[in-house]
Amino acid sequence: MSRVVTGEAVAIDLRPARLGSRMVAGLLDLLIQLFVLYGALVTALLVVNPKDDALAAATVLVVYVTTMLGYPVVCETFLRGRTIGKMVMKLRVVRDDGGPVRFRHAFTRGLIGAVVERPGVFVGLPAVLAMLFSGRAKRLGDLFAGTVVVHESVPALLGAVPTVAGPLAGWVTRLDLTGLDDELTGTVRGFLGRVHELSPEARERIGADLVAQVRAVVTPAPPPGTPGWAYLSAVLAERTRRSYQRLRAISRAHYGPGEIPGIPLEYYPAHLLAQRPGPPPPIPGYGPGGSIPIPIGPTMPPGSAR
Repeated sequence: MSRVVTGEAVAIDLRPARLGSRMVAGLLDLLIQLFVLYGALVTALLVVNPKDDALAAATVLVVYVTTMLGYPVVCETFLRGRTIGKMVMKLRVVRDDGGPVRFRHAFTRGLIGAVVERPGVFVGLPAVLAMLFSGRAKRLGDLFAGTVVVHESVPALLGAVPTVAGPLAGWVTRLDLTGLDDELTGTVRGFLGRVHELSPEARERIGADLVAQVRAVVTPAPPPGTPGWAYLSAVLAERTRRSYQRLRAISRAHYGPGEIPGIPLEYYPAHLLAQRPGPPPPIPGYGPGGSIPIPIGPTMPPGSAR
C-alpha cells in the first residue's frame, strides 16, 4: 500500500499499480490506438492528394498526434482517469492527493507519453525506467502531472479480514491511533495474515512482541483479560474502518457514490462500515479463539499498558 495525504489532510492507503499491470493495460491501449490510427490514416489519405508529399506528410503527422495524444487524454478526462486498457485491468489514474484527474493532468500525461516515452526505437523504455526507479511506479508523465495509477480492486487480506470481538466493540471506538504508523500497521497486518504459516513458538514470540509495540503507541489499554490475538485484530480492524470511512467521504465528494479509487466498496465487510463489530468466525484447526487465533498467552495482564 502507499500512503496518500489528501487535500483535506486525511491520510489514506492506496495500492499503486506496478509495472506488470501497467504494461498489460498499456499494450491493450496501444493496440486500440494502432487500429484507430490505421483506419484514420487510410481515410485521411483517401481524402487528400497522396501525390502531394508535403500534404501527405502533414496529414500523417496530424493523424498520429491526434490519435496517440487524443485517445488517452479524452479517455482519462471523460472516464475519470481510465482508458479502455485500464478499465480491463481495473486501474485508475488519480492525483497524488487521491483526487480525480482533470483535463490538465490527462493532457500532461498524454503529451509526455506521445512525445517523450513512446516515439522511436526505444518505445516505452523511458517510461519503464522511470517506473522501476519510482517508489510508486510512476512513469514520466505521472511525475510531470502529479498523478499516480492505482488499483481499483484490492486482494483479500491474506486469509481473514481483521475483526473486532463483541466485548471490545465499545472500547475500539475510543482508541487513539495517531501513534500507530504505517510500518507497524503493515507488520501487524502481515503477521495476522500469515499466522497459519508460523510455528507455535514463532507465533508466541512474534505476537507478544507486536502486542507490546502496539500497546506502547495506542491508548487506552484494552479491557482486562483481552487475549493478544483479539487486541491486535481489533486495533487493525478499527484503523482500517476509520481510514475507509474517511476515504468514502472524500470519494463521494469527488466521484459520487459507489466509486473509490484503489478500494472497492465490497472489500470491507458491512459490520466494519456500520460500526457493528461482531465476533470473528473461527478458523478450523485453531480452536475457539476467533478469526485470527494467535496464542499470545491467555490474557493481557491488567494495567501493563502505559
